[in-house]
Amino acid sequence: MEDFERYRHLNKYLKEKFGERTLKICIDGGFTCPNRDGKCGTYGCIFCSEKGSGDHINSCNSISEQVKSYFSSYKATRANNFIVYFQNFTNTYDTVENLKAKYDSALIDNRIVGLQIATRPDCITEEICKLLQTYTDKYYVCVELGLQTANDNTAKLINRGYLTSEFTKAVELLNKYNIDIVTHIMAGLPNETIEDIKTTIDFINKHNIQGIKIHSCYVVKNTKLAEMYLNGEYSPISFEDYMITLEYIITHISKSIVIHRISGDAPKDLLLAPDWNLHKKWVLNGIDKIFKEKDLWQGKFN
Repeated sequence: MEDFERYRHLNKYLKEKFGERTLKICIDGGFTCPNRDGKCGTYGCIFCSEKGSGDHINSCNSISEQVKSYFSSYKATRANNFIVYFQNFTNTYDTVENLKAKYDSALIDNRIVGLQIATRPDCITEEICKLLQTYTDKYYVCVELGLQTANDNTAKLINRGYLTSEFTKAVELLNKYNIDIVTHIMAGLPNETIEDIKTTIDFINKHNIQGIKIHSCYVVKNTKLAEMYLNGEYSPISFEDYMITLEYIITHISKSIVIHRISGDAPKDLLLAPDWNLHKKWVLNGIDKIFKEKDLWQGKFN
């Protein structure tokens, strides 16, 4: 008998939604972050790289040129549908007029079916939600909210720059305008235990969230976390503990939530630790093996 899907994979979800394979075009929108420009901080979250998690993006070109470059490359031959993904830094941190100009400059090809925007909960307003809603007639619109943890003490330690209550407010606003939400959580944050993960998952399950990205906390060069690691103040999560944590997260998260990823991609030239983070297949194959052996599935214990 063919094995069933033990957790909701993004690729399958997108194929069902759009009828065929759908890929993302990662875009650097030229944004900054309130946690970098002085509004609530100056050096960002302690794990955030100098490019704000966009180390793989060629940010030298304009937004339109980045899209055109993608469509002129071999990558564009792998699918017929594409989602423009404003990825690094805070992609709603600007005036509504400037946001519209930037989003519009990316939506320049009829193969684009979606607009995905990574941002922070404290950078979601009613005006921004109204703007995003104007795109929903033609495009699938999705907003990513970095949460990482529901523990405000950890949030302060990692210099997140906002209270967890801000996340709830942002979710409520986006729900009001029927805009899909993907949230990020991290395993292995400084001083956190499996109990903190349980609290974070319980917190997420109380919200109307459509997707989740699960990462391990990894150390890259030129970050505050790198200083802590090199000074012996932080030890990254082991592969074995990450698999235990991942098993808990998936079996306790709501069955309705699409799991966008279960492993973060650290830039190889910047990664300090842990080494296992470079082996994404270990995580993917490992969790599949665990779930089959234990007969587990998403939301089994929810």
